[in-house]
Amino acid sequence: MTNITRHFLVLVGCVVSTVIAPCAISAAEPWSRFHGPRGQGYVDGSVLPAAWSESDYVWTHDLGSRDVGSPVVHGGNVFYLLSFSNAKQIGVQSIELATGKLRWTRKFDQPSHHLHKRNTFASSTPFVDDDFVFVAWSEPQHTYLKCFDHQGEEVWSRDFGSWQSQHGFGTSPVVYGDSVLLFNSQQADQLKPGQSAGASRMISVDRKTGTTQWETGLATTRSCYGVPARFEYEGKTQIVDANTGNGMFGLDPKTGRMLWNIDVFEMRCCSTPLVVGDLAIASSGSGGGGNHLVAVRIPKQQGEQPEQVYRLDRGAPYVPTPALRGDRLFIVDDKGIASCVEGKTGDVIWSKRVGGNFSASPVVIGDRLLLISLDGKATVLNAGDDYRQLGSFSLGAPVGATPALVDGYLVLRVGERLVCLRTK
Repeated sequence: MTNITRHFLVLVGCVVSTVIAPCAISAAEPWSRFHGPRGQGYVDGSVLPAAWSESDYVWTHDLGSRDVGSPVVHGGNVFYLLSFSNAKQIGVQSIELATGKLRWTRKFDQPSHHLHKRNTFASSTPFVDDDFVFVAWSEPQHTYLKCFDHQGEEVWSRDFGSWQSQHGFGTSPVVYGDSVLLFNSQQADQLKPGQSAGASRMISVDRKTGTTQWETGLATTRSCYGVPARFEYEGKTQIVDANTGNGMFGLDPKTGRMLWNIDVFEMRCCSTPLVVGDLAIASSGSGGGGNHLVAVRIPKQQGEQPEQVYRLDRGAPYVPTPALRGDRLFIVDDKGIASCVEGKTGDVIWSKRVGGNFSASPVVIGDRLLLISLDGKATVLNAGDDYRQLGSFSLGAPVGATPALVDGYLVLRVGERLVCLRTK
């Protein structure tokens, strides 16, 4: 069975009535994008241990830099971005999943520039499909979107011009059909003297050639970073995303036309939207608090208006993206409050403080929830309606990237290393 056939059968199995609903995602499915299959941060078919130590790793791979871009896995290989700060370069690298052996590295010049203290120069997560690897990064004068084959040969490259943000880059590409989407959201607020406002837009290019299919201008307020989600209904598709100026919004994937939007956010949007039934769910916040998570009912027909269904102001994340298992959202906010929420209603089933500060997004592996704080403390919880802490231990170094799991291999970026744990 080909990968394409397998993905089609999984998609068909997820359809309930005419709206795509959450379903079990096999641990054998490629972790090909930020936050795993369909951006849900959930796989089934593996058992995560409640704790582990250095001796349990199958391999470790020295990177030489600590970055927050997450690894992805496809076809038995791992792909990621990494920075070479001393050489003022950024790199795309691939290693073997089973052994950690280096396959190839491609390096490109990247001048030093201002970043938020929690950001790094290699902050984006690749998207990889059966043919290509897509990566993105920026510097003040350039915003790059590049395509490589699986052997590291460059297929095409685009430069979308200057990037304006007080925090630096952080968005990641995603592929839907024959299109690569890049959420190019830039800064207009809180500029320093001499700085000019950026130009925000959603960009769609052909995945094989990099040719622009469309660009849709978006409100430029504060740079936002969520990876676009997809909503399907009665054979029609929408691209869903969130930012400060437009709120939650939907675009026509063929033309980029704005189909709807609703102003529901007060601050920056960093986390990636999730689609639960016909609800689009995203969050907004700041390093100083005031976070809120909002669910919006997606309009299905022309003339129908979006509707805010619920809003959570306590325990809402700013940077981490919730994980979705069935209709349950598993959330950790930036200051260490973990919650289980009924995704369709917003009812909080449980909410407990686990402690620490968080940037990495939670993932659910089988029936266990993995949370990793910025200082590298891992917490394993029961991913169900009863709160149970199963383990809590240190990984030994800072963690800002979200882990990936494929075929029972859990790949984590810990400090300046990639490490691999074999799950059951």
